[in-house]
Amino acid sequence: SFRDVYGPIFLISICPIFVILLWHTICNLDGSFLRLFEEMIDSDWKYLIRIWPSCVDKKAWQLIAKYSAFQLILMKVLPGKKFYATKSATGHQPIYKANGTLSLLVTLGAYVAFVAGGWNSGIVYDKLGEILSGMCIFSLFLCLFLYFKGLYFPSTSDSGSNGYGFVKDYYWGTELYPRIFGWDVKQFTNCRFGMMFWGVGLLCYAHKQFNEFGYISDSMAVSVALQLIYIFKFFHWEMGYMCTMDIQHDRAGYYICWGCLVWVPSVYTSAGMYLAMHPISLGLKLSTGLFLLGCFFIWANYDADRQRQHFRAMKGRCKIWGSPAKYIVAQYDNGKGEKAESLLLLNGWWGLSRHFHYVTEISSALCWSLPALNTRLSPYFYVIFLIVLLMDRSFRDDVRCRGKYGKYWDVYCQKVPYRILPFVF
Repeated sequence: SFRDVYGPIFLISICPIFVILLWHTICNLDGSFLRLFEEMIDSDWKYLIRIWPSCVDKKAWQLIAKYSAFQLILMKVLPGKKFYATKSATGHQPIYKANGTLSLLVTLGAYVAFVAGGWNSGIVYDKLGEILSGMCIFSLFLCLFLYFKGLYFPSTSDSGSNGYGFVKDYYWGTELYPRIFGWDVKQFTNCRFGMMFWGVGLLCYAHKQFNEFGYISDSMAVSVALQLIYIFKFFHWEMGYMCTMDIQHDRAGYYICWGCLVWVPSVYTSAGMYLAMHPISLGLKLSTGLFLLGCFFIWANYDADRQRQHFRAMKGRCKIWGSPAKYIVAQYDNGKGEKAESLLLLNGWWGLSRHFHYVTEISSALCWSLPALNTRLSPYFYVIFLIVLLMDRSFRDDVRCRGKYGKYWDVYCQKVPYRILPFVF
C-alpha cells in the first residue's frame, strides 16, 4: 500500500532534500520560495550538488559532537526521580530519569556562560547548512543501525518486523524502546537533541542578529520568548510526553529519529532562522499582544495535557472545570486474552473535540511565526507542516483507538463528534 511502501520511499528520498532547500531559501535567498523556484528553473540537474553544504565540515562536526556529548552526560549525571511509563502490550514498562527541566536550565545556563565568556554562538547560524547536511547523512545511517538492532539484538521484546519488508521497517522502526549503553534512544533523539536544540538554536540565531545589526528586534524577541516558554513547558511535561502516542506506538525509525535529529532543528526553528537576518519592527502594542496571546495558547495546551493526566491519575474521581468528570469506561483486550479498562474523558478541553489540544498547538506556533508579518511564506512553513502532521496524527489515532476500543470508541465519537476544531472538523 502507499502508506506502507511508496509513502515511506517518497519521504525518505525527499525530506533530506527539502531540509537543505529550506535552509538555502531562508539563509541565502532572503526566504523567498519564488527565488528558489526561479533558480531551479534556470539551472541544470547539478543545482542540488552546487548548493548542498559539506557534510564533513570540521567545525560543524565539532559543534554537533560537543552538543551531543553534553546532552548525553546531562541525561546520566543530573538528578531526577525514576518515572515508570505506561506498560507496553508485551508487559514491558520503560523507566526514565525525570530530569528534563533541570537539563534545560543547565543547558541554557551553560549557553549564557559560554557567550559571556566570549563564544560567538552566531556561528551555529553560519554553519547551519553544514550541521544539517552532516546530521542528514549521520541520521540515515543511525536509522539503518536501529533497523538491524531491532531485528537482531533488541533491548526489549517490543521489536521485530512490521511486515512489507525493509522499507516499512526502516521508516517506522523495528524496536519500540531501544537503548544503547543504557541511554534511551527516543528520549535522546526526540527530547535532548531535537527539542533542546530548538531552544539553543533560537538563541544562536538571535545572537547572529545582534552581531549583524547591533540589536535584537522586538519581532525576534517575541518569537524566541514564546518558543522558549513552549520548550520549557515541554520539558516540564517531558515524562507525560514519554507516555504519548509518539513514544508508546511509534518505533525508533526514520519517522521518529531522523525527524527529531534533522527535521526539528531545521523546520521547527525556521521562523527564528528567518528573523535572524530580518529585524522586523512590530511596535509595543503588536509585540505585547502577540506575546500575551501566544502565552495563553501555550498555557491552554499545557492545561489540556495536565487535565487529562490528572483525570487518569484520579481514575475519573475528580472535577473538571468545576463539575464532576464525565467519561466512558471502555473495555479492551490487553493482548493477553484479558479484559482491561480505559476511561475516555468527555468534558473539559476534551469535551470540545477529541484533539482540541492540536488547536492550541497550532495557534501557539502561529503566534511565534506572526512576528515575520506578511514578508515571506517561509517563516510560516512550520505552521503549515504542523497542520498536516496533526491532521494525519488525528486520523492515525482514530484508527488505532477504534481498533482497540471498538464499540466504545463509536460511542465516544458520538459524545465528542468533532475531531480537532469544534463545529468545523
